[in-house]
Amino acid sequence: MFLPSRHSFYLVALLGLASMQPNSLAQGAERVSTTAWKAGHFAVDTAGLLGRSDIVLGQPNTKPAEAMPMGNGRLGIAVWAADGFTAQLNRADTLPHRDSPGQIVIPGLAALTSAKDFSGRLDLYNGSLVEHGGGISLIAYVQVSTDTFVVDVTGADPNTTQTAILRLWEPRKPNATAANKAGMLEQTWIDHYGPEASGETFGALAAVTATGRDVSVAVSSPRSVTISFKPAEDGHFQVMVASPHYNGAKGQLAGIDSALANSDPQEHIVWWNSFWHRAGLIKLTSGDGSGEYLENLRNLYLYTAAAESGDRFPGSQAGIADLFSAVQDLHRWDPAAFWHWNLRMQVAANIDAGVSELNAPYFRLYRENLANIKDWTSKHMAGRPGICVPETMRFNGAGVEYEGDWNPSKPAVIGLNCDAGSRPYYNARTLSTAAEVSLWIWRQYLATGDRAFLASNYPVMAASAQFLLAYETGGADGKMHTHPSNAHEQQWDTIDPTTDLSARSALFPAVAQAAKLLDTDSQLVQQLNAQLSQIPSLPQAEKASASGKQTVIAESYDPAAVAHNEENIGLEPVWPYNLIGDNSPMLALAKSTYATRPYPVHQDWSFDPVQATRLGLSDEVRSTLIALTEKYQKYINGFANWGGPEGEFYVEQEGIVALALAEALVQDYDGLIRIAPATPSQWDFEGSVWVRDRTRVDVQVRGGVPTTVAIEAGATSTLRIRNPWPGQPVDVVDARGKTVLKSADSNLEVPVRKGQAYLLMRSNAGAAPLAFAPISGTPALQFRRLGGVQIGK
Repeated sequence: MFLPSRHSFYLVALLGLASMQPNSLAQGAERVSTTAWKAGHFAVDTAGLLGRSDIVLGQPNTKPAEAMPMGNGRLGIAVWAADGFTAQLNRADTLPHRDSPGQIVIPGLAALTSAKDFSGRLDLYNGSLVEHGGGISLIAYVQVSTDTFVVDVTGADPNTTQTAILRLWEPRKPNATAANKAGMLEQTWIDHYGPEASGETFGALAAVTATGRDVSVAVSSPRSVTISFKPAEDGHFQVMVASPHYNGAKGQLAGIDSALANSDPQEHIVWWNSFWHRAGLIKLTSGDGSGEYLENLRNLYLYTAAAESGDRFPGSQAGIADLFSAVQDLHRWDPAAFWHWNLRMQVAANIDAGVSELNAPYFRLYRENLANIKDWTSKHMAGRPGICVPETMRFNGAGVEYEGDWNPSKPAVIGLNCDAGSRPYYNARTLSTAAEVSLWIWRQYLATGDRAFLASNYPVMAASAQFLLAYETGGADGKMHTHPSNAHEQQWDTIDPTTDLSARSALFPAVAQAAKLLDTDSQLVQQLNAQLSQIPSLPQAEKASASGKQTVIAESYDPAAVAHNEENIGLEPVWPYNLIGDNSPMLALAKSTYATRPYPVHQDWSFDPVQATRLGLSDEVRSTLIALTEKYQKYINGFANWGGPEGEFYVEQEGIVALALAEALVQDYDGLIRIAPATPSQWDFEGSVWVRDRTRVDVQVRGGVPTTVAIEAGATSTLRIRNPWPGQPVDVVDARGKTVLKSADSNLEVPVRKGQAYLLMRSNAGAAPLAFAPISGTPALQFRRLGGVQIGK
């Protein structure tokens, strides 16, 4: 069995070394004297840095709610230590109920998981789960090419018969078979669930085998198969479970034997290492350990995003990490639908981290459903052209919204989205979703410069704009209004909700720019440009606060509208619509809106930390991230709990952390790159954030002040960068030390060439050059705690 050297961490633990968790300001002070920039390169020990964020298990994780997540983008696994060793298989393409392909149980591994010297680690860099105990070692991983889960064990008693049970549960009715030393559970069904069912055939398939001696297989019940075997003479065995895409099509079973035979221990390691070396990582150092904890959550988000984002559909819906479920087929929210509000932070975090390829399923969901959404819009929005994207949209583009705990035999339709004839409801007339999807298309294009991507997704943008133009009506004030329209879920059937006003103000210029780039839709461009001046200004209201009455951005122009949810709609222009930033004439208004927001840190998806970064409120970034984490991150795997069965994990809170930390370090939302715009002075930052044109910005910050600022250009252009040291002259030099710019301006115009690197330095710093030291870390050796929550056990 192949074991990378980091998997020997437990030997270090036996020496009594403490976990790498800074607990004094002296450690931060010592690091001030170094820079990770050398010879045009930002040096990061990726493996060492990620090791700080590994999940450490000092005790067996015996409950489903303690499951460790694993995956390859298509097949997701939840692993815990019940009945020796239990792992649930999950896929996003087993719709409409996202039924699990099954659970694998290996009872004989109780000798490991119940041992007094048990230790375990979820190794993020290598995408592996490693466990030791009772003289037995285990490494588990998911193959990338074959959707096969591998459990590789050494040190087992060669004379003790082992079993591996692949099982399902009532009321599932799989076809269970056993042949050629492999057992299989397969099931197909047709999506005929309720109105707007797709009629597609879906299915789930899992097949199990083992290596060792005397391998045999039997159907042990109508819903289970059992493999029996003895380990090899040296105590080694493997259990392999293949679970590929399956819908009963002829020929889909042909590759099962080869999938079960593929247990190459290097394949997944190469895949994961490559991913981490592409991603923009951020290291935090703090006196109280809070920074390190949030760094841990950000890395766990990137890990789970990679592990769930490689298939036809997004791995997450309703903010839930469905691919890592440990609770059989239970789901709190309709698993066939996607809630856009709960995807937005994930899309943004992936772009900032430079792994925008993880957004491919998100864009595919809307692009491939474009015809269906147009048809839905025409039928349900009074024949209007274009698209009204349902905020809660079924995977086939329908705006049918179900709630949890429904009875599959008697489906209850709770509401229709984008429906002119519906009763007032949460998203019956939420009109802004299509615009936001389109804006993420545009921002992904700006980040990647991928014109082919823009061309293939532009029809979504154009159709979104066409619908909003068709929905507008002229008023006596000479402006164009939307009514009736929801302020998302907060207010129903209002007049000019802030979400609509923000969506149109941001979308129309973006569509016009995209159309010009693609040399298309000139008439639409003229319409959009003409309509921009006809959009009403944002609504305002007076609000009482501790310091007296303040003027704030209101949810809509309907002051009597009833609140139906707990959303801070007045801050939508700040993020995600990027209409108000730290140089905006509306900054004071936005700050007052933030200070008096009705629902501070109120949901696990709270956008407070992200909006605080845009307003330059660094102390708020820190306090809201900590409060949000302590309130909602309840599981030791880093996931949040926001209702539903124990073991159904929410990923959206991790997404907020990942996004907010990146936005605090570097921002690029309006063509001006801001360095450390909202880094709390209590946390030292060092890391990389990706901005437009595949350009990476590398930054180190001490006490809120940048000490290293470097640009790795992804395109030849002139970058606008806000002076990292306001009022001070700056030298910009290339990798050879040649000066390309000297300026003391507040905004620097830096000419860069694709593939070249540049360093920004204070001209009058006066101090000796900083000593070189790469960004690194020591693998964690114990669980991490923040207040009453923890990562690991």
